[in-house]
Amino acid sequence: MGFLLDHIDQIFSKSLKVHELIDQDQVLKKVVEQAALHCIQALKTDQKLLFCGNGGSAADAQHIAAELTGRFYKDRSPINAEALHVNTSYVTAVANDYGYDHVFSRMLEAKAVRGDVLFGLSTSGNSPNVVKAFEKAKEIGVKTIAMTGAKDSKLKLLSDITIQVPSDDTPRIQECHILIGHILCELIEKEIFN
Repeated sequence: MGFLLDHIDQIFSKSLKVHELIDQDQVLKKVVEQAALHCIQALKTDQKLLFCGNGGSAADAQHIAAELTGRFYKDRSPINAEALHVNTSYVTAVANDYGYDHVFSRMLEAKAVRGDVLFGLSTSGNSPNVVKAFEKAKEIGVKTIAMTGAKDSKLKLLSDITIQVPSDDTPRIQECHILIGHILCELIEKEIFN
């Protein structure tokens, strides 16, 4: 059974290494601060925060939106935040009728207005449906924040802000997306409900 413990040790070490790289990266921390300020400014003018992603990134997008609409640390009013994929009837209908690449852009067209903020979570930064959502966001005047991995990507080219986790390993990137999402929730909650 020692081989399992060795593997567990390796996984923890890999995860901690990525967290250490983030902790030492002052530029990345400044980017996270800029993302928080974009969100705070939008919310102070009655705009909303929208999130999208696929698979584990969809779960992370929904998790972050839920922390904002529910509560994080404080018992306070809900923040206007939503993950674009939570209506399964909509997602399956649009995927069937228009193609899966359009599930986020079409919902964005229905819900978003100029000044809203769209987060796109994608470990590769190249998910076609998230890319199309960012293209639609530009047309509408929605601010875009990409949360990706280390590699340059289509989302980086389209986003106003790109938070790049310094890793190419999908599970490590997703772990850090949640960490950064929690940081954003705390900063937003603290500023909006101070």
